[in-house]
Amino acid sequence: QVQLVESGGGSVQAGGSLRLSCAVSGYIYRNYCMGWFRQAPEKERERVALISTGSNSTYYGDSVKGRFTISHTKAKNTAYLQMNSLKPEDSALYYCAISHSPCVVVQTPRDIDHYGQGTQVTVSS
Repeated sequence: QVQLVESGGGSVQAGGSLRLSCAVSGYIYRNYCMGWFRQAPEKERERVALISTGSNSTYYGDSVKGRFTISHTKAKNTAYLQMNSLKPEDSALYYCAISHSPCVVVQTPRDIDHYGQGTQVTVSS
C-alpha cells in the first residue's frame, strides 16, 4: 500500500519561510517523480515543484521559481520543499504527489498517481 506522509506547513507572515517534507513508502517504482501541488479555495490545483528521484532534475511552477527549492533524499524516500520569501498568494493546501511518469510530462493533477493528505500553508500580509 502506497503511503505519503507529509509534515511541515503552518502559518507565517509574508517574507517568512516554511519547510515541507514528504516520506513515501510502498511505491513499486524505484525511480519516480515526486513533489507538490497546491490548491487555494475556489482555484484549480496547480503544480508547485517536482523532482526526479533518479536524476534529481527539478521543475518549478513559474510563480515559485527563485523562492522555493525542492530536494530529495533517496535513502529516506523523502522529499523536502523549502519555501522562502513567502507571499499571501502562496496560501493554499499543499499536497505531496508522486507519479511513475517522468517529471517533464507531469503537468496537471491528473498526471499524478498518488497524493498525500495535504498540509495547510497560510501566509499573512
